[in-house]
This record gives sequence, C-alpha cells and structure tokens, in this order.
Amino acid sequence: MAVKIRLARGGAKKRPYYRVVVADGRAPRDGKYIEKVGTHNPLLPKDHEDRIKLDVERIQYWLGQGAQPSDRVARFLDAAGIFKREARNNPNKAKPGAKAQARVEEKKDKKAAAIEAAADAKEAEKAAAEEAKAAEKAAAEAPVEEAPVVEEAPSAQEAPVAEEAPAEEAPAEEAPVAKEEKA
Repeated sequence: MAVKIRLARGGAKKRPYYRVVVADGRAPRDGKYIEKVGTHNPLLPKDHEDRIKLDVERIQYWLGQGAQPSDRVARFLDAAGIFKREARNNPNKAKPGAKAQARVEEKKDKKAAAIEAAADAKEAEKAAAEEAKAAEKAAAEAPVEEAPVVEEAPSAQEAPVAEEAPAEEAPAEEAPVAKEEKA
C-alpha cells in the first residue's frame, strides 16, 4: 500500500480550507484518510501563524514508515525544516511552442528583408549623389561659351486666344442622336 501525505480540500465554495492527511495513494482526494496531521488555510496572509499547522511528530513518524509527501505538502515540510525538497528544473517550460517559434523566425526574416531594402535604398541614393557630383564637375570643367540670346516668350496679353467654338458644338450634335435611339 502506497501511503501519501497530501491535502484534502474542505470548506465552502470559493472559501477553501485544506486538511493535511496521511492517506492511501489510491483513495480519492477528499475521501477516506488514515490520519489528519495538519491544516492549511490559504485565505490567511502568508506570514500568519495559523495559515499552516502541522503535527511534526506524526509527520516524521509517517515519513519514517515510507509515506511520500505531495509537491505542495513537500513545500510546507521544507519550509518547516522537516523534509528536504529537491528543487525541480524544467528547462523546456520557458521555451515557446512551435507556432510561437515560427512567428519569431518570420519576424526575423521580415526585419532582415527590411534592413536589406533600406541598405539598397541608401546605396542607390549614394550612387545618384555621386552621379550628380560627377555631372556638376564635368559641367564646371567644360569650357564656358557665350550663351546665345534667348528670345522672350510672348506675354499672356499678346498670346493669341484659342477658339472654343468647336468644343461647344460637339455636345449639341450628340444630343439629337441620343433622342433618336430612344424613339
């Protein structure tokens, strides 16, 4: 028979109260137990003396008989100095799942593509700036000739006015055709 030291829940709905019991490992959580060896009231503050009460002598007796404490009871016993609880290490617990890892990789790829595009744009700007400098330099080195005299464009008052009559005639011609199609 595998004997366990574990919590049995009591109390009202949303008002838990636990008994620390020694029970057969096959018995239901709140079912029949061999002996009550303490209590736990999680509603009290952590530093309150009545939050956890343990019968140390009986717990040591049952541990000597081979009883195994549950994880939560082992924490209580470790805090009381009765039982040394081994720290657990689950390195995979903090790792994200497969989908989350895929999203992270996708974000990295997008970020790398954006950085690459920005670098390409900077290179294109530099090349355009260098070409502009080269063109200015070539223009500055070219021999300066006398600039030909450019005639001034006629002013707006002197410019001939374009006739707008043909534009007005086109809609007038289309209107009668539309009426004939309906009839």
